[in-house]
This record gives sequence, structure tokens and C-alpha cells, in this order.
Amino acid sequence: MSNSGHEMIEEERSVFRGRLNHLFADWKARPFTPTENLFPSDLLKSLRQSGILDALLFVEEGGLGLASPSDRGQFLSLLLRRTGYLSLSLGRCLEGHVNVIRLVALYGAQEQRHTLATTSKKGILTGIWVTDGDPPVTIRKEGGLCRLSGIKGFASGVNEVGLALITATTEQEESVMLLVPTTDAARRQPGPGKLTGMQASGTGAYDFTGLTVSAQDILGTAGDYLRQPEFSAGAWRGSAVAIGAMDRLVDLLREELLARKRVHNPHQLCRIGDAMILQKTASLWVRQAAHAACDCPEMPSEEVTATVNLARLAVERAALELITLVQRGLGLSAFVKGRAVEQIIRDLATYLRQPAPDEALTEGAAWFVRHDWPEDCL
Repeated sequence: MSNSGHEMIEEERSVFRGRLNHLFADWKARPFTPTENLFPSDLLKSLRQSGILDALLFVEEGGLGLASPSDRGQFLSLLLRRTGYLSLSLGRCLEGHVNVIRLVALYGAQEQRHTLATTSKKGILTGIWVTDGDPPVTIRKEGGLCRLSGIKGFASGVNEVGLALITATTEQEESVMLLVPTTDAARRQPGPGKLTGMQASGTGAYDFTGLTVSAQDILGTAGDYLRQPEFSAGAWRGSAVAIGAMDRLVDLLREELLARKRVHNPHQLCRIGDAMILQKTASLWVRQAAHAACDCPEMPSEEVTATVNLARLAVERAALELITLVQRGLGLSAFVKGRAVEQIIRDLATYLRQPAPDEALTEGAAWFVRHDWPEDCL
């Protein structure tokens, strides 16, 4: 890219930051609504109308490349964190949308990149659904086409997502990725049950049985979805969303103690100080993880994975400690349903239940027990 082209992109990103800050200030000032089982469609609509979703797209498709592997992660981290502050449920769906764009950028053909960009520009939310239901999703050749069978469970935003990236098992017992339209309401099914939190994310299931796809719908090659470091490195984005909820809990703690005139109590001051330490510690870990995942092309894959794994666990621990601290600081008012602090605590506790935490911790430790902590990339 020429210098003038680079300067133009940077200027557009500055405009993006301004739009995001304006949207965030507007939504942050709005009163809390206790209805937690409705998908945050209005907030998603605001992101669409402000052009923020289009900014995630590839530069060659008119976007700013914020979700592409070459972005340093700064603007994307800000977007995910601000969204998590306003709605963890939308944050989860937005992170899935970003994940789809990144995987298509990494493994997709030019025509698939164009198709995804065209779909996204129409305001259609994409999702990544890889958890199998009963039966699992398989793909079998039938003449010149392929036929799908099976169900994807834990499908976030099942009623909102119009295009999903899914995994399917082939006749050779290999896993492949596909981009499949998911607009058939008759195929949508209830989820595994009512979750304690994150109800607004609309987690359900989708039945792909009988759908036919072509070879052009297959993304990359067999095994690409589990390819490192991307498979593990993308976890930093989920942590960025979680920090947004931590930011909000800290704000709610401060606001309620100010309203009660309890901020001069030394015990409460200690809680506020501890809360801010946890908040900043988590933020620094995510910054390190984003740096490793997005801005260090020479870093070994194992080191990227280990760094992000440890960051993910550090954010989880900080968030769980913050939840306990807020509950102690506010007492029973933090357990009253219909209040923002109670709902966000439940949402965050549910959101933090990411897969294989023990494995992530031991894999990270196994790398760094024999290697120094990475220096900043040049």
C-alpha cells in the first residue's frame, strides 16, 4: 500500500474511533432495561448504521480491515470492550462475527471473501457454530453436490444470524469448515436449556439435515479450523469483551457507593482500589495477548498460543474476583433481580465459562517453563 493509501486508512480509522466513542457515550447514558431475554437488536442496529460493522471488513472490500490478521488489534479491542460494556450478549455475537471474518480472511478464496463482504454490507450478522448437537453435523458427497446432516447446538444468536461458519465431519472422518445460510426459521430449535446468564444472546440450535452445499461453500482445507495459532489465539477477543463487563461493574460499584455516601468508608475505598487493580491487570493481559496474536508475525506459534492462554486465565480470575468484591461491597442489593449489577454479574459468570481452562493453563505453563517471556515485537 502506498503512503497516501496508508494515511487514508489511518484517517478513516480515526473517524471510526470517533463514531464508536459517540455511540458508546450515547448508549452508556441510556437507562438500564431489565428485560434480559431479548436480543439487543437496537444496539446491533446502531452499530450497523454507524458503519462500525463495515469497518471490520477487508480493505479490498471497502472496510478498514479491523478484523483481518494484519490489524494490530487496537481498534478491534476497543470495539469489543465497548460492546461488552453495553451488552455481553451482543459482545459474544459480535466476537463470533469477527471470528468468521478472520477465518475467511485466512483460509477463504477471493470469491468467498467477496460473498461474505456482500452479505455483511446488507446488515446480516454472521455466526460461528462449531459445537455439535445430537446428531453431529456430517457432510456426504451426492453427485456434484454435498449433503449435510445433523445439528449444531449452542448456536449464539440463532434467530439473528443469517450466515454461519460451521464445521462438518466428512466421510474420511476429517473436519471441514463451510459457510452456510441460516435463514430458515423452521430449522431453528431451542437451546440446551435456560442459561443462568447471557440469555439475550439467543443461544439455540440449528438443524442442517437435508441441506445441500457445493464445493464453493467449503472454506479452506480439512483441519484448518483447529490450525494453530489462530485456533487458540482468537481467545483474546473474548477476553476483551469480558473486560467491558468488568469496566461496567467497576462503574456500578463506584456509582452506588457514591449514591449511598459510602465512598469515604476505608473498607469500601479498599474495594474500589482493588477493583481498579483487577480491571487494569486484566486490561494489560489482553493488550499483551492482542499484541502477540496480531502484531508479532515472527513469534513462534506455540508462544502466541501460550501467551493468549495465560491471558485468558488471568482475565477469568480477575473477573471472578471482581464479582465477589462487588457483591461484598454492595451487599444484598447486588442480588436483586431487575438491577443492572445483578444481571451483569450473572452474564459475566456465564460468559467466563469457556472450554478447557485447565488445558489452556497447563499448555501455557509448559511453554514458558522452558522459554523466556516474549519481548515486545519490533
